[in-house]
Order: sequence, then structure tokens, then C-alpha cells
Amino acid sequence: MKPSDNLTTEQYQPSWATGCLLIAVVTLGLGINGFLRLVEIGVGLFGVDSGGRIIIVWISLAIGAAMAGIWFGLTSGTLRHTAVRWLAGLPLPAILVLTSLLPSAESQLQMVIQAGICLGYALIITRLTRCSPWQWRWWPAVFSSGLLLSLPWLAIGTPGSWLDTGLALLTGGLVGWVGGCLLAWRPPQSWQQPSVSITIRLIEGVGLSVLLLILSRALGVNSTALLFLFSAPVGGWLLLSLGRHTAVATVVPMTILFGMFFFGVPLALTDSDTLITLLLFSSFPEGFHLAVLAAIGQALLALIAILLVQFVRNPRIHAVGAGAMAVFGLALIIGGGRATPQGDRWFVVLRDQAVLGDLATITDYNQRRMAVYQRLTNHALTTQTDLRATLDRIGVRYTPYYLVNALEVEADLPVRFWLQQLPEVAEVMPAPHLRPLPVGLSTSVGNEPPPDETPWNLVAIGAPEVWALGIRGAGIVIGQADSGVDGAHPELRDSYAGQTPNGIDHVYHWLDPWTNAPEPYDASGHGTHTLATILGNRVGVAPEATWIGCVNLARNLGNAPRYLDCMQFLFAPYPPAGDPFRDGDPTRGAHILNNSWGCPTDFEGCTPTSLQPAVQALRAAGVFVVASAGNDGPSCSSLNAPLAIYDDVMTVGAVNSAGQLAPFSSVGPVTSDGSLRPKPDLVAPGTNILSAFPEQSYAYADGTSMAGPHVAGAVALIWSANPALIGDIETTEQILRETARPYTHSDGDRCGVGNGVGAGLLDVAAAVQRALNR
Repeated sequence: MKPSDNLTTEQYQPSWATGCLLIAVVTLGLGINGFLRLVEIGVGLFGVDSGGRIIIVWISLAIGAAMAGIWFGLTSGTLRHTAVRWLAGLPLPAILVLTSLLPSAESQLQMVIQAGICLGYALIITRLTRCSPWQWRWWPAVFSSGLLLSLPWLAIGTPGSWLDTGLALLTGGLVGWVGGCLLAWRPPQSWQQPSVSITIRLIEGVGLSVLLLILSRALGVNSTALLFLFSAPVGGWLLLSLGRHTAVATVVPMTILFGMFFFGVPLALTDSDTLITLLLFSSFPEGFHLAVLAAIGQALLALIAILLVQFVRNPRIHAVGAGAMAVFGLALIIGGGRATPQGDRWFVVLRDQAVLGDLATITDYNQRRMAVYQRLTNHALTTQTDLRATLDRIGVRYTPYYLVNALEVEADLPVRFWLQQLPEVAEVMPAPHLRPLPVGLSTSVGNEPPPDETPWNLVAIGAPEVWALGIRGAGIVIGQADSGVDGAHPELRDSYAGQTPNGIDHVYHWLDPWTNAPEPYDASGHGTHTLATILGNRVGVAPEATWIGCVNLARNLGNAPRYLDCMQFLFAPYPPAGDPFRDGDPTRGAHILNNSWGCPTDFEGCTPTSLQPAVQALRAAGVFVVASAGNDGPSCSSLNAPLAIYDDVMTVGAVNSAGQLAPFSSVGPVTSDGSLRPKPDLVAPGTNILSAFPEQSYAYADGTSMAGPHVAGAVALIWSANPALIGDIETTEQILRETARPYTHSDGDRCGVGNGVGAGLLDVAAAVQRALNR
């Protein structure tokens, strides 16, 4: 860089002692901030709200400010400007982190706001520093190094919608704009002088690395900013090398371009939903791990780029390199089948929902189910006509639903805002979809042998006493919506409703709305474990019941439309490629639905009322719906997500082998919908539960997900014992509540009567005996 008239070229030569002290200060500050990053992950893992993350980020920025103050006091001249740049950059992440107050599922809205914040901040910095972002030129070295750094993201990433990609590149460029103005205001000494000491270069390189860490501290959604922790320390040195060959008047345009590659490409190709902290320690951490590997790869390639910028001065060579990197990058993403933009989706609920109360009085069970199905589908077809016609006209793809009168719409924010203004629309919520990965998922396998005696949890609820009466759930169909099912497992193979004398028939018995897999599978094991607790040969409550299944969780995340896909299929199954509105057959559907999942607003977009019409319709049709309470306890009102919050479902909390409420079990009262409804309704065993796992294995698991299946199995035994009760939801619930064993521990009503354990502990032996006596 050539110095301009308004720049000082005064050199400052620090002593080795001062240089070492500066490096020590930076190392200490980065170490503390690294620890705070780990704390931030822990905050997300244990479900602390976004306020906790904001406080942690602000603490780390305060430490950065203190570090800048020490640096300022130890230096003078151009090196002192490093501290000023840090201080000038600190407010940006302090403001950006406030976007985390929005739900994680609102990733596109967060990125719009972040882009707006970065634009406003860039304009302010431009005004204060009088920098110029307009003098663009052709920088082959920036393109070649930027494209080189993009290769890891092109190898593992998948773009979002066109708006997502544009917002990411824009935000990255704006962050580069801010950094460029701070550098053009008082350029590093090594940019102004033809030769400087190694000490100066070392200190300035560290200073730029810290600046990039500061500017990226709260960039992106969820844990995206964590990725720049790996690449920013090297990126500062690359920026220092690029700046030495850039005229001062063009520094800002150069850093804008640098920011688009360095920050924008990772933001564009990383699925922020994959970076939800809870997934880091889930059954499917692959997305998180791949993103971290790409960030490390970016850092390593930045080292190579530094050498290329330093020693390759011929712009033609850089231009050829840029072209080669571009072709190679396109081959990576296109060859991996991930080049198609993954558009955002919205769940649009209409105001006019079907009225079904009068159909609950139909005495014939199958006729009742058919009547509910016909009214729901006819009502949805009639009331959705105008909206569907408009969406067809403007070329927006959608999927209609009837169990809730709603549509899933694939579009960006402008269409969402338009939908929210329509008088027939009640609410619009995000429906997050995980983007595809370049690698297959590993299958979780248990490490326990099959049981050699009846598991403790089945004994605790009295299941063996019911079996002794010859009642084992025959004639009852369970609908399982979860991560999937290992249909070949010995615990579950023979009870699959698709088993026929002529072989296995998956038509009407299995649906995977995520990947359209034609037969049952389960990568995580969660669905296999919970279903086997209901009806497994040796580990199940009702071993002679049968099952049909559906996948509503993809890598442990779902959304309202996918949950609804499964609820509709389990209520009225339809053949592959069939139309749920016309080809559904409610007489083939499940009697009981087990739901060992919740749909939280923050991660999956569900509002408190989003799925309420669905459970009301299922109840009207005589389908018994069981929902696990959730694992957000022990705080009062921690039971806050559908389906567990609804009055029309039987909500189940978890107890341990001593009959005491598990500390993780969510409790009421329900505040998310303002009802203050007491929940859960019952408790059942939910700790140290042995059940089936993929590949013919077994595993122990804890959670209310394990408790709910006990109640689903209990209802199967009750209805098998007295078929006259099939479809009689109120009487069945009454039996379960009245026969529950009293809870004797002192913590049962600490959140108010009925808000810890409900009616008490499930006693299936007493419940079946009551059913037989009716």
C-alpha cells in the first residue's frame, strides 16, 4: 500500500519485551473467550434462553474491551490504532447478538435483521472514518484466495434459498466493509512502509486476527459464529498479506470482497438449523461436525493462501488459479447433488377450521372415523380453493392439509409477509427443514443384551398381571410417529401390520415424508425404542398389538407440517404417491397414537395452537392420543410445547424405579398458551428403560419419551380387554386417572395441584380390571 497524504507513516518499534507482553495479553484474552464459547455451548445444551447467550457474549466483549485498553496503554503510533479498531468493532457484535432473542426457527428473519444492522453500522463507520467503498478494481489475488477458502464449504455445504444466499453474501461483505473502513482510517504500519520488522508484522497480524474474531463474534444464527473461531485467527494474516498489495483508496472494496468470501460463503452454505447446540450431543451430530471440519479446512487453506499472496505476484497466475478454483468448487457442490437451493417453508393455518363435535356421537367406530375424514377433507378443499389458486398463479409450491386446515408453502419472507395479511389466514409460522448432507447418517446401535426377565418398568405398572388374564393387546393398532422403526428387529417384526401370509406389504402401513424411504428404518433408535416399549415381544406393555409407522423426525428435528403428515397418515393411511385427501382410508388407521416428541417454538416453529385442531379432530374420530411431557424440568411451567400442552391428549411425565418424579420431567401449569392448564395427566416409568434399538440390539434410555409409551400400551390392553371402549376417549381417560396409584413423594404438588404427576402413577392392572368390570 502506498501512503496517502492524510496518513501518518511514523514507525513505532516496540521492544521484544513489549511484544511478548502484547502477545500474552491477547493469548489470555482469547483463552478466556474460548472458555466463554464453551460456556455458551453449555447454555444452549441445557436449554437456557437466549438471554443467557447475550450475557455471555457481552461479557466476552467486555473482556475484549479490557484487552484493547491494555494494548492501547502498552503501545503508541500505528500499533496503538489496533486497539482503536478493536474498540470500534466491539459494538457490532454487541448489537448483532440481540437477534438471538428471535426463535432459532426464524433464521431468515434473523439474517435480514443482521444484514440491516451491518449496513447501518457500515454507514456510520464510513461517515466517521471518511473511507470510500466505491473504487473497485480487479483483484486476482483476492479472488484466487477467496475461492480457495470456499472449497471446504462447497464440499460439505448446501445453499438455502436465493434470498438466504444473497443475505449471507451481503452480510459478509458488509462486515468486510466495516473492517475495511477501520483499516483505511489508520492502515497497519506494514501496509505503509516497504519493510518493517518481524515484530511489527507479528503484532499487526495478531491485531487483525483479533479484529476478525470481534466482528464475527455474533455473526449468523444459532452456533454459526463458533465456526469463525477456527478461521479468523488465520484470516487476519491473510488480510494483512492482501493489504500490502492494495492501494489505500481501494482497501474498503477489497475487504468487502474478502468478507463475502471469508464470512459470506460459510454463512450461505451452512445450515443454521444444523448448528442448534442441542444437536451437537444428539444422535445426529454429523451436520455440526462437518461444519466444524469445513471451518478448520478454511483455516488450513488460508495458510496456503497467505503463501500464495506473499510469493506469487503475477496477477495472471492468480486469475488462472481463481478460474480453476471456481470450476473445482462448482464440481464439488454439483457433483454432490447439493447445488439446488433449499427454499424456506412456512406453515399457514387458516382461520376457518372444521366443526366436528356432532360426529363424536356416531356409535359405529369405523363410520365415525369415515365421517370425520370426509368432513375434514371436504372442508379443507372448499376453504382452501382461493388461496391455492392464487399460489398456483404466482408459481409458489405448497402442500395442503386437512387434519389442520392449513398449507405448507415454500417461499421466502416477502411471500410470508403477504400471507400474514390475508384475512383468511390465522397464523404463519416457520417450518424449518434440515439441508441435505454430503455423507450418509450412521445408525445408532445399543450395547445391551436382550432381557432375561421381565423389565422392572413393566412389573412396576402391573403389566404381567394383565398378561396372566390372557390380555396382551390383540386387535389394537398403534400408530407410531417418531424417528422411524427398525422393522426387522425381533421385538417388532411380527407385530408389523404389514406382515401378510404372502410376505411384507408396506402399502398403508409405512410413510416417510422426509426421504420417501419405501420400508421401515430408524437411524437414531429413538422410534424403535419407544415403539418396542409399547408392544415389543419381551420389553413391551401390549405385545400382541400391531403397529403402523411414520417418520416425523429428520436427524432429531421436525416441524408442524411433517408432524401433521404423520398424524394424517396414521389416522387415514394412503398408498405411496397417493393423495391424502382422496386416497386415505381411516378404517385402516391406528386406534392409538404415541407421540414421544414435542414441537417447540424456538427450534421447530410450532405456536401453542398450531396443532390443536389436529388433536381435536382425532379425539372426535375416537383416536386416543398420548403425548410425552418433555424433558425441560424441573422448573414449574416447563411443559410448554405441543402436543403435550393440549387438553385433548393424555400427557405423561416420567418417574424412576423408586416411583419419584424424574428431575428432567416437564411439569405444569401450561403457560405457553395462557391456559394455566394442569399437566401432565399421569406419570409412568421413564428412567433406565431397557428396550429395542436398531440392528437387533437393545439399549437403556431415559426421558418422558420412554414414559409415554407405557400409557399407549396400557390403552391397548384396556381396549383389547373391553372392545366396547374402543373410541370412547373420555371413559378411557377416566379409568386411567381413577385407577392411578397415589404419588407419595413430597414434590408431587410443588408447582400446584396436578402440575407434577397429574392423577398419579400408571397402574395398568387396576385399569384393565376396571375396564373388564364395566
